[in-house]
Amino acid sequence: MPDTPEANRTGRTGGTAEPQPDQEARFRRVRIRRAVEDDVCDVIEIDHRVTGIAKPDYWRDIFERYGNRRLEERFFLVAQSEADDTLVGFVIGEVRAWEFGSEPCGWLFALSVDPEARQEHVGERLFEALSERFRQAGINTMRTMVSRDSPQVLAFFRGEGMMAGRYFQLEKSLD
Repeated sequence: MPDTPEANRTGRTGGTAEPQPDQEARFRRVRIRRAVEDDVCDVIEIDHRVTGIAKPDYWRDIFERYGNRRLEERFFLVAQSEADDTLVGFVIGEVRAWEFGSEPCGWLFALSVDPEARQEHVGERLFEALSERFRQAGINTMRTMVSRDSPQVLAFFRGEGMMAGRYFQLEKSLD
């Protein structure tokens, strides 16, 4: 789960992850970079701490697909603490095109921040870094999906400027 948004308390809106001067002490300095294979164990651990479910095979497969192939349109980014080089979060997205007539867009499908690094703008920095990668790829719209029972996650994305789009997500139980 990403950071709780700070926009309401700071007056900032999405897209800017630089701290206000009075918040400097609460802002964790991180370097955002592409994930490398050595990061996968840390990604697995962060996800396990956040979700309570260990999914090592899933994350190794995701790295193979999003960390090694079609890198001009797939982005697996990590936030590395400048203080001690530990990973404190990650974001994954890709350019998707022409699904049910949708023009090319950026699709954010994973964003997670270590619980110890929350409230330090790490999620905002990851979100903005992915947004910038999409812009550089010529994309001007980003989409994601949020569970109805995750108001904190929804608030984060709304704080970053996301809102309901023109497509409906539909599902059907196959039981």
